[in-house]
Amino acid sequence: MSSHAVPRNSRFETWRLFVIYGVIVLILTTLLGRLISMQVFDSQSYIDQAVENYTKEISSPAPRGIIYDRNGFILARNAASYNLVITPAYVPDDDADTQRIYREISTLTGVPVNSGTLEEAKLFAPCVEGPGINQLVALGDSLAPYTPVQIKCNISENVARLVSERSVDWPGVGVEIVPIRDYPTGSLTANLIGFLGPIPASLEQSLRAKGFVPNRDKIGYAGVETSLQEVLAGVNGKRVIQVDVAGQELRNLEPPIAPIPGYNVTLTIDTRLQAVAEASLLQEINFWNRWFYGNSGQQRISSGVVIAMNPKTGEILAMVSYPTYENNRMSRFIPGYYYNQLSQDPRRPLLNNAIQSEYPPGSVFKLSTANGALNEGVVTTSQIIQTPGKLELCEQFTPNEPCIPGQNVRPFVDWIYNIRGVLNPAGFGTLDFLRCIAYSSNVCFYKLGGGYGDEIKQGLGIFRLGEYARALGYGAASGIELPGEADGLIPDPQWKRINQGENWSTGDTYIASVGQGYVLATPLQVLMSGATMANDGKLMQPTIVREVTDSEGKVQTVWFSPTDFTIWVPRTVSDDRGNTTQAWFNLADSTIVKQLPAGSYQISPFTANMKWDITTDPRIAVYNCEGGNCIKTDQKKTESPSVVKSVQAGMRLAVTDPRGTLYAIYSERYPLPIAVAGKTGTAEYCDDVALKANRCQFGSWPTHSWTLSYAPYDNPEIVVLAFEYNGGEGASVAAPVVARVLKAYFELKSIDLAKNGG
Repeated sequence: MSSHAVPRNSRFETWRLFVIYGVIVLILTTLLGRLISMQVFDSQSYIDQAVENYTKEISSPAPRGIIYDRNGFILARNAASYNLVITPAYVPDDDADTQRIYREISTLTGVPVNSGTLEEAKLFAPCVEGPGINQLVALGDSLAPYTPVQIKCNISENVARLVSERSVDWPGVGVEIVPIRDYPTGSLTANLIGFLGPIPASLEQSLRAKGFVPNRDKIGYAGVETSLQEVLAGVNGKRVIQVDVAGQELRNLEPPIAPIPGYNVTLTIDTRLQAVAEASLLQEINFWNRWFYGNSGQQRISSGVVIAMNPKTGEILAMVSYPTYENNRMSRFIPGYYYNQLSQDPRRPLLNNAIQSEYPPGSVFKLSTANGALNEGVVTTSQIIQTPGKLELCEQFTPNEPCIPGQNVRPFVDWIYNIRGVLNPAGFGTLDFLRCIAYSSNVCFYKLGGGYGDEIKQGLGIFRLGEYARALGYGAASGIELPGEADGLIPDPQWKRINQGENWSTGDTYIASVGQGYVLATPLQVLMSGATMANDGKLMQPTIVREVTDSEGKVQTVWFSPTDFTIWVPRTVSDDRGNTTQAWFNLADSTIVKQLPAGSYQISPFTANMKWDITTDPRIAVYNCEGGNCIKTDQKKTESPSVVKSVQAGMRLAVTDPRGTLYAIYSERYPLPIAVAGKTGTAEYCDDVALKANRCQFGSWPTHSWTLSYAPYDNPEIVVLAFEYNGGEGASVAAPVVARVLKAYFELKSIDLAKNGG
């Protein structure tokens, strides 16, 4: 058998080789291109990423400024809070030693050694109870082993000292000191000072740009802590360091920038007088609540306000808003249950009722009517006015509306009891202008405000009344350095048409003349009206700030803009040619302007800022009232100084005349060796609380209590206002509070003079 081999095709196809070479060249070209891109074109980006990987910025918190009262007593300061922390990188390698340390820490702090899982621990914020020590440390070790992990926050000073002593036996365990806000006066000044809280999400971006650190730094949530946030906060410091892959600090990459402490603020408040004012208010509230309801716990008077001010400078010496809250409970964190309790309380303890709540002012508003009626010639000081116990007046919504008895004829009564609690159905009889003020006759002021037949053919009217009320400080926020101030309300026909859907009536004018109806005011506005009268017509800017100083005690020049709550400090700026000019630097957004916003005023060093003088500054619009209708003109006028003096005399007569509303208080119960003048008020009201209690019964509505007084009469140093919600007669309920505060003021003054050798 024969065979032969089949020849193999040994021909090589060269295209295959070219394909292989092409692929190799393509791969090499791609790699080379990528290498060139990374090394040449994108090199800076990778360098930046590399630098970022080993670079870390650490923010150093700035100490917040301290708040003092006018005598140097501390109202807000920084205190130390202690946290027990463990640095995972430094715990022992021996697990037995580590677990022994954890058990001893658990016994000391109450934090369990094991609780939950590592995944569950990721859901908890630092210092929140839940995870065990093992889970917290394991989580920290997986994220940043050289960053301390908070195991227990706000430990006591004794526990912190014990942990520090055991640090040799407990590797990796230490104490972290965190500054918190401390308020030595607590609830006494909480509505003025406020409290701090975490940075809200809405402000996080803007505050990050200014160097704040969310979840660490806090900002003001109320009171001065909010309004003067830019002054108190300071500027955080910064360290740029190099870290390794585990986060361990290696060295500084840049010179550290030290934090700049916040400015210190001295308030105009006298804490001693503040304490007296609060105690006096509570004494009166508790007395009347026991009088009506015994020890049942039921409340007739639920809230109140006391404010004391120097009428010549505008300095607020005391501002009490009751009920209040304990701001020290907010210093470390804001407890949810406590905040809900406060926010749901119908007495609104979180509000500063002195500036944020609006009430009908009642008879204290008669100062506006008195000024207007006398200045406009509606009445003269010698004119005799008939004041029966009741007037029958026609309630007209249009000028020609007929009076129909039984339909639109309405009774307008005087107050039912006289100062000694005796029924007063016959009214006060014949009174002159000064005694209308001293006795606070409603009927007299009805006539002055709305006119009455041939006796007073044309009253002041609602338009002119509004002008004089606003001239005394009503109807607009005062601009005090506190957040949330209300405007109050001085109504007019247009307001009523828009908000009530009906025309203005003659009755609306009568009741507005005695501070009732739609008229609303904050207690501070009522105080300002009395202070303006005490200060001969000069309305001073109310202020609670006396001085701003740096950490070395140097007084700073600071201006405040109430329109947008901005803080301004002077700066010298240069133009391109090297010329320097004076400008203003905004601490909030770092903008610089050449002119401050309208209404700005200096708060440091202290300067008495006058808003206006009604006897020299034309602020009162002139109305042409011929023919029965008042038409506003383009002219403005002042108030005669003699008018101010006459109203002052009426307020003084309220104290000296045996039938005056304040005679019994200052002549019998709280006699003072210093001449006092004042005005009382009893204001009917019907709000949501009264409606719910079914107390809004026509003819027997509940009433608020008001009283303001100033002294000395000839050279006033202090004006005091007291307000008590649902208190009843102002002369009986609010007046004693005012009298006790006045007495305490002059006693404290004598003590200070004796101490200083004066």
